[in-house]
Amino acid sequence: MRNSLLSLLTLVLFGSCNDQMVYSEYEPLKDGKWEMGNVVHFEFSGMDSITSYNMFINIRNDDKFPFSNLFLITELEAPNGNTLKDTLEYKMAEPTGEWLGKGLGSIKENKLWFQENVVFPDSGVYKVNISHAMRKNGSVDGVHILDGITDVGLEIEKRIP
Repeated sequence: MRNSLLSLLTLVLFGSCNDQMVYSEYEPLKDGKWEMGNVVHFEFSGMDSITSYNMFINIRNDDKFPFSNLFLITELEAPNGNTLKDTLEYKMAEPTGEWLGKGLGSIKENKLWFQENVVFPDSGVYKVNISHAMRKNGSVDGVHILDGITDVGLEIEKRIP
């Protein structure tokens, strides 16, 4: 019985691994508050220059997040200094108020598309910077402290042809 349980546990652990994942990092935000000027930074290197990758931004939020969508400003900087900057919008909740994402309890995790079918041709360090660009309806000023975002993550996976 004990060997059966150990075998089942081993199978579950190895079965949950993602062979395509090459990078996964999270940055926790203090007290679940994302300040407007707080840019979340990620750095990675050693990518295969002929392989295609998919990149994801992972957001963990709790029920203090006051919006149904999330606007982010992203920068992907190559080792040669070329930078790709984009403003992205993600849906975080249904019109009914039900949170999207996975997770039990009050924290949900959303795996959001960032870049698809990317090739990293240069050797060296690549940098990704992520900041929020949230505003209340009708307001020109941005939200200075965004409540309810507990962690921001970056994942890179080999693209499956």
